[in-house]
Amino acid sequence: MYFDNAEGTVFRPPSEANSLILRVTIGCAHNECTFCGMYRGVKFRVRPLEEISALITKSAQFYPDTRRVFLADGDALVLPTDKLLEIMRQLHEALPKLARITCYGGPQDILRKTPEEMVALKKAGLQIIYLGIESGDDTVLTKVCKGATSEEMIAAGRRVVASGIKLSAMVVLGLGGKELSQQHAINTARVVSAINPTMLSALTLMMHEGTPLRAAVDSGEFDPLSPYELMLELKLMVENMNVTSPCIFRSNHASNFLPLAGTLPGDKAQLLTDITQVLGHFKNKTTPVYNDSIY
Repeated sequence: MYFDNAEGTVFRPPSEANSLILRVTIGCAHNECTFCGMYRGVKFRVRPLEEISALITKSAQFYPDTRRVFLADGDALVLPTDKLLEIMRQLHEALPKLARITCYGGPQDILRKTPEEMVALKKAGLQIIYLGIESGDDTVLTKVCKGATSEEMIAAGRRVVASGIKLSAMVVLGLGGKELSQQHAINTARVVSAINPTMLSALTLMMHEGTPLRAAVDSGEFDPLSPYELMLELKLMVENMNVTSPCIFRSNHASNFLPLAGTLPGDKAQLLTDITQVLGHFKNKTTPVYNDSIY
């Protein structure tokens, strides 16, 4: 829920469907990922505190019983820590039932925060940061212009976890195409294992019209995976994940061909069994599917 006439389309994680969306920035500061079409055409800007404060006041009038707030757009953590702390202070003051504040966090934005700043954000009420790992393979990360290396991704994820803030990480199946599928799966599992996020979601690559990746697909430069190859990649990825603390795993986004749910490491064997059981069903599905209408 939100009321905001600012430019651009509003996006949020599926788990924030019932949250109040407070857009503290417009667009995405990075906005260079070749596969992402969310904020293309929207010029990034940071909203003045006065503008944000006015939205908080209106939120209290229209949604006084709000319990969850998601700070949008693409990377609220680009804001200075003192500004974020003031925004959260105002939210708690205006919304007495508020129990959870969450946001997206880019790897470089997280790394610009000191460990002490991260702890301060946690104490102020920031409970979940959503981090798009996308891939743990440096070649893939470079090709998709993610703006971070695998080691920087590990450092960012660990900084969130160490602060006590819950980390919800996302990886993208098929992001390396046929050429890099195996190393994408193995190295993504390596990075996830090194971070040990609180929650992990595996999404399937969506080749949206208007993105550089879709242009690469259309020109034959990028060879996307078929549903069967995506299942093999998912299996290889899960096989190589070795987290030590409980990590809630989901592969039930609208983009996915196979909905999966479990907690690693305890449910790893069952997840692999579930994938193996459907491989036969997908074996004849060798044509890539362009999931370009789902966000």
